[in-house]
Amino acid sequence: GGMWSPSLDLRLSQDLAAWLGVRTGVAPEAISEMAMTDGALAPLLLPLRDTTRRSRSTWIQYCALCLADDRAPYFRRSWRLASRISCFRHGCGLRDRCPACRSGIAPFAQTELIPQYVCVRCGFDLRRGAKISVEAAAQRLERSIDDICKAEIAKSSSAIHEWVARLLRVPVLAGVGSGRPLANLSASARIRCFEQLAQRADDRLMAAGAAAFVRRRRPTMAAGGSDGLIARFADFIDARQGSPRSARAQPPGVDLAALLAAYVRAVGD
Repeated sequence: GGMWSPSLDLRLSQDLAAWLGVRTGVAPEAISEMAMTDGALAPLLLPLRDTTRRSRSTWIQYCALCLADDRAPYFRRSWRLASRISCFRHGCGLRDRCPACRSGIAPFAQTELIPQYVCVRCGFDLRRGAKISVEAAAQRLERSIDDICKAEIAKSSSAIHEWVARLLRVPVLAGVGSGRPLANLSASARIRCFEQLAQRADDRLMAAGAAAFVRRRRPTMAAGGSDGLIARFADFIDARQGSPRSARAQPPGVDLAALLAAYVRAVGD
């Protein structure tokens, strides 16, 4: 048995929140809000477990470079989502196995208090893991999916549930994983899924979707995410003004693409 439950980040009791509050100085309410109770995205949370069938086990994902950069290494909330396969900061694939012993990453299974970056099975320093490559097209697809999820949640759109259901069927669309849901696949298998699907993502993921949702989100998918869509829009505006951004001097500190990106982050869509 481990030191704590693998579902601790999903369900935090009031007593435990109060205990943590006393010892950290953080309000128990704020601690409780850290739990990942995201209703719409809950089906995409990786089910942290260790089963007798290795192929059906999933574990916490991580980026070795992020852990190496951290003053106090920690696992990101976004790494819990099956729809995430790479690190947006470092551009490398996420791992869910120890490079040394190939055991799953399960810090909740430790029998003594050790740093988060240490494998509980063999003691390997996870920060030393080699960088995993992911095809650029797959990373653009991943970014598009992430942007669409955030935008639909910000809009409180009912279409998010259909979108999540389609994401769970990605292995079927990509022909990877024997038809198992996306959240039941290892990190390496999900990377293969995205690389396969990236070849025709716009057609397969958007097929049979609600008409309004497809019209709203197809440009984001085609542009490889909101950043790509914003850059294209900025280029279009500049072209309409008769002076491409690359050829026209910008006022100091002004960049249309960056300004639009900031606006999108502020309003959620």
